[in-house]
Order: sequence, then C-alpha cells, then structure tokens
Amino acid sequence: MNSNAIFKSDIEIALSSEMKNIKEIAEAIGIGEDGIELYGNYKAKLSFEMLEKLKIKKDGKLILVTSINPTKAGEGKSTVTVGLGDALNKIGKKAMIAMREPSLGPVMGLKGGATGGGYSQVLPMDEINLHFTGDIHAITTANNALAAMIDNHLQQGNELSIDPRKITWKRVLDMNDRALRQVVVGLGGPSNGIPREDGFDITVASEIMAILCLAEDIADLKVRLARMVIAYDYQQKPVTVGDLGAEGALTLLLRDAVKPNLVQTIEHTPALIHGGPFANIAHGCNSVIATKAALKLADYVVTESGFGADLGAEKFLHIKTRSAGIKPEAVVIVATIRALKMHGGLHKEELVKEDLAALQNGFENLRKHIETINEFGLPFVVALNRFSADSSLEIALFEKLCNEEGIPFALTEVWEKGGNGGIGLAEKLLEEIANNTKTFQTLYSLSDPVEQKIMTVAQKVYGASNVEFSSEAKKQLLQFEKEGWSQLPVCMAKTQYSLSDDPSKLGRPEDFTIKVRSLKPSIGAGFIVVLTGDIMTMPGLPKKPAAMNMDVDDSGKAIGLF
Repeated sequence: MNSNAIFKSDIEIALSSEMKNIKEIAEAIGIGEDGIELYGNYKAKLSFEMLEKLKIKKDGKLILVTSINPTKAGEGKSTVTVGLGDALNKIGKKAMIAMREPSLGPVMGLKGGATGGGYSQVLPMDEINLHFTGDIHAITTANNALAAMIDNHLQQGNELSIDPRKITWKRVLDMNDRALRQVVVGLGGPSNGIPREDGFDITVASEIMAILCLAEDIADLKVRLARMVIAYDYQQKPVTVGDLGAEGALTLLLRDAVKPNLVQTIEHTPALIHGGPFANIAHGCNSVIATKAALKLADYVVTESGFGADLGAEKFLHIKTRSAGIKPEAVVIVATIRALKMHGGLHKEELVKEDLAALQNGFENLRKHIETINEFGLPFVVALNRFSADSSLEIALFEKLCNEEGIPFALTEVWEKGGNGGIGLAEKLLEEIANNTKTFQTLYSLSDPVEQKIMTVAQKVYGASNVEFSSEAKKQLLQFEKEGWSQLPVCMAKTQYSLSDDPSKLGRPEDFTIKVRSLKPSIGAGFIVVLTGDIMTMPGLPKKPAAMNMDVDDSGKAIGLF
C-alpha cells in the first residue's frame, strides 16, 4: 500500500517514478529498435513498417472502459483504465493499454489531463499532457492550412464557385478560447482576402482529428481527407477537399502524426496513446491504428471511450467497431460513491458527508448505463472507484444494491495502490468474459433513416421520450438523404453531464425531449454529427483555470500539473 499517495499530487508521484528506457518497453512486447522511432528516452512512435508486420498476427481481447455521467466530483475513468492494465499484468496476463492524447484546452482549463492519477498513471505524465510528440499540433496545422487554402481559392478567382456564406470549414486552436467562437476574416482591403464570417473550434473537434482516429493507414487517411465537405457552391452542391486538390498536402503534414505513440505506466505496462477526438462532439476514442496494433501485441488490451456510456461507449460501439471491424469482449463501467451522491441531489461541497439516500437515488444513473450496455449484448463489471471519504455504510449500501440486482462489481483502489488495487476488478472481469453467453449487437442498422438512428439513440441510450428537430435540422435531413449520406452512423453532440441535453438534469431524468439544433456532415470521418442542446465546439476557460496553478522550477520540472 502506498500510504504516501494521499500526501502527493499526481505530478509529484509521476516525477518521482522511475521509467524504463522506451527500447526496453518495446522489446517486452516483441518490437526491436528498428520498429520504433525514438522521441527521446521515454517516448517512441511505431514505424509504418512495424504496423504492416503486425497485421498478420492474431488479435487479443479488447476491454472497453466507460463510466456513469461525469460530475465535478470525479470518476477516475482513465485512472481505472491504467490500473486495470497494470492489474492484468500482475496476475500473469500479457496486457497493454490504448488511450487518447490529452487536449491542452481541458488541461489548462478545468477537466485536467488524460493520463490517469495517483499510482495508476501513464508516463512521462507532464510531457503527454503538454506537447507530447506534436500530434495535436500537426492536426492544428493541417486544419488551418486547409482554411488558408480555402480563403486563397476565393481570393484567386473562386474557380469552384464556392459560396463564401456557405463555407463550413472552421479554423482551430488547441485551447479553450470563447472569444474565437465567432470572428470576421478578410478585413483590411482587397489584398487581404474576401471578408466573411468565420469561427474557431477546439482542435480536438476538427474532423481531421476524427479522421486520423478512424483511418486504417496513411492511404486510407488521404482518401478520407479528400472526402471532407468544406463548403457549398452557389448551386448548393457540396465542395470537398478533393475538389480543392488539398488532400496530398494535408496527408504530408500528418505523416508522422498518424503513427501511434508508445509510452509506459508507472508499473511499466506498455501503453499506446494516440489521437483524442472531443468526446461530446466527435466519437471520443483513441485511434483505430493504435487499438489494432495493441491487439496484435498483447493478449488483453484495455481501452477507454470518452465521458459516460451514453456518449463514449455508444459512439465506440456504433462508430468505431463498425469502422475498424472490432468488438470488445467486455465493458467496465466506472462509478464513484461521490459522483452517485451528486447524481442523487447533493452539491459538490456536501459530498464529504455520509448520505445513503442520495447514494440510492444516484444509483439510478448507473442503472441506466448498465441497461444500455446490456442492450448491446456485452458482459460488464462495475468498478467502484474508491475515494478516501467513502464511508463503510455507503460502500455496504452500494454492494447491497448491486447484489440485489445481480450486478457484477469490484471495489477498485488503483489510485492509491496501482495495479494491486485493481486485481479484484481484473479477476472479476476475466470471470465475466469466460462465462459470457451474450452476443454483441448494435442498436440501429446503417440502412435506417438518419432520423430513426437519432431517435433510437435518444430513446434507448438516453431514455428520452421524444426528439424535436429544428427547421434547419429538418432541411438538412432531406439534403443529406439527397446527397447519399443517409447510410452513415450518427455521432451525437450532447452534454456529458446528463443523460438528457440539459446539463442541469442529473441522475436519471424522465419524460424529456432531445432537441436537435442542426446536423453536420463529417463525410471523411464517416458519420453525421448531430448537434443537440447548447453544445459548444469551442469551450471557454473557467473562472479560475487550472493553468493559474501551473509553473516550472529552475531545473525545468513541471509544477502544479494536477
């Protein structure tokens, strides 16, 4: 037991942990020095040659980690993902982890990083949470290079007859910056371009990020980039990157970013961290290339989806599994006593108090996510991520509620104990996989109308009673069918905090309507984005951003990074 864990911050634990040279980590999974491209001593990318060699190997088993709807109390989904990978190795299984790259926006804002916490972290934590190997910067550059080429095309005669009022491609920045949501470009006279309204998204909301995470290889990446719709012409016909002839340059800018990044956990479990599409706007999963590579290198691969099961897991199971031709063997649903009490009606400052009634009420949120995973026909285990303030009576009540309904669960203490704190979860998970008699199934067919797909997700996954489409959304449904896009899956853009599209409705709301504001074709990624409620594609910083606590000492070590 790491009794000192409670006195150390995540960054202090990370910086005091001893890492192995990344060559040793690669050798442990059968990759020689010629199969990696080094980024210093502790980071590397898998080479294209190695990725090609791996294709003939047999796949291991995939485990998906998801959670209840997140709250400000914290759930620790990434921490459980890391701890479970470590725990599987501790009980003699050959395991790897496949996770997303953190975005600087949330890192500097409120949410924090994506490398786990306590003694279940991926290292080097500070570098991964900051610039890492430059993948997200490459995506920012490619996205904005395309934006520059679009405006230059207008300036140089507009051969494609692009309607400047119908340009849908936005610029991006990997930062939360609300002031850039709506801007005007091209001011300053004829030599500075065509004046028009524009705006910025956060980089991880760029379709290029989604494409990088769904592409099978660099050739597929180029094909997908060419399909991206960037505008409409004066006849209301879509204009693509291929029409502009820009896909080659974009692929060149992404040549290195498409290769997965190899790092390690505190306990030296190999981890591929690659890609990070925004989970409540895009599909919120790490790259297909990294997941497939991990499946060839290990017997068990632990991966995660973004936010709760209503967003991340639903998109993983409807979008990523179809695109990649994979399926998970089982699902872990992470919950905490604290978060369940918040779903049960308590405010954050009240969570230190024992409150059995609030816990029982909040359990309804977990129950809905369990029902959803059951709908998909997948075995699961609930991981109760223990916090120090959880009382013995609260834990006993949680166990009682699970036992009464036959819900498989395991008490998990990976933040404090690392892999040792996840052995019970690992063993329970393997038991559920071995005894599984279910068959995985999606909840809608690709041949269903787009409207029906949206309705299915809203009703079966969220528990909504109805879906209301704006007049704009209704027009888009007709247009998308006309363009031949109706065979694509839907990617719901919704608040992560609630099963509904209203972030204030915690727990398990009933008799609510999902309001669809508009739709966006992500043809390169291969899905239709459905914007609901007041969801933003460029977040803002909170009143006191996490960045205000960050610094660096005279030796260059990070301070205050969680």
